[in-house]
Amino acid sequence: MLRVITVTGNKPSELTIRNEKDPRIKYIKVALRGRLVSLIDDGLEWVIMSGQMGIELWAAQVILELKEEYPIKLGIFPPFLEYESRWPDIYQESFLQVIEQADFYQPLYNEPYKAPYQFINRDKWLIDKTEGCLMLVDEEYPGSAGYLLDKMKKKADQEDYPIVYITPNDLEEVVREEQENNLY
Repeated sequence: MLRVITVTGNKPSELTIRNEKDPRIKYIKVALRGRLVSLIDDGLEWVIMSGQMGIELWAAQVILELKEEYPIKLGIFPPFLEYESRWPDIYQESFLQVIEQADFYQPLYNEPYKAPYQFINRDKWLIDKTEGCLMLVDEEYPGSAGYLLDKMKKKADQEDYPIVYITPNDLEEVVREEQENNLY
């Protein structure tokens, strides 16, 4: 049983998603919701993450919706202050809305970006504080999520640290199901 996990995956640009109106985001959220509900039903209590734009931010939005029906909590731990300051405006706004509604928010470093060690330490911190991960990534093209995924795989090799994947095939299945459901 996983009580505390992190969720991560690709950034929008790595998924060739150019704006928030991209219809694929809806399917990604449906896939995230399905896995999260399953984990909640199995005892999941907390999801903690940095809130990175893309999969993490969309997952945070899904978790906030799930809070209306399920006893799930969300913690946002960006690696440093002003984490979102260089993101496109739409993602900055979404991030600020998410942290306002999160159960807990605390930057890991109480200073703006200084050096890559802040990201490296964020990854280590997330792995140390969680019992597993929900990962939406194409393992053949992991993009920036690949750094964290590699560290998680090392931990999984050494001890019980489940990595629950949502794969491109899973997303295709969600699209098929959603399209079938909308026919009736």
